[in-house]
Formats: sequence, structure tokens, C-alpha cells
Amino acid sequence: MNFTEAIELNIDKLVGTLKDEEELEEVLKKKFTKKEFKVFVAFSEGKSLDEVKNIVNDEDERINEIYKTACKKLNQEKIKKELVFFK
Repeated sequence: MNFTEAIELNIDKLVGTLKDEEELEEVLKKKFTKKEFKVFVAFSEGKSLDEVKNIVNDEDERINEIYKTACKKLNQEKIKKELVFFK
């Protein structure tokens, strides 16, 4: 799982350089709920909706809501600050 690539695809405006993979994973685990983290990772790995549904045992609609919520959280300034090094 490449967190750098997944985050860059989902963040609208990134100021600074992303931290290394381990630190990114730590921040995401801390800021996301367990389900948000699992869904975000699964979609970032290119899994289909059915595969994600089996991982988190939830409905299609709910899974899409969870993913949207995770992406919204990524775009919050306070979380962005924890993901990047400032120059």
C-alpha cells in the first residue's frame, strides 16, 4: 500500500512535502475510524466495491459514504498539517 500516492490523489491542495510512509500510516490510523481506514486502504489498493463489502461487512451505500467522509477528513487543514513537512 502506497500511502503517499493515495493521499496525493485524494487531497485537493497540498502545501509541503508528505512525510514517509510509516508516519503517514500512523496519522491516518489516528485520525480515521477503523472502518474509514480499512475502506480508504482497500479503495486505494484498487479493490472492487464487492471486495470492500466483504472486508468491512457493510452496504454499498454506506461504504461510499465512509470513503467520502475519509476523503473530507484528509482535506481538513489540521490533518493536512500532520501529514506534511513544511519548508
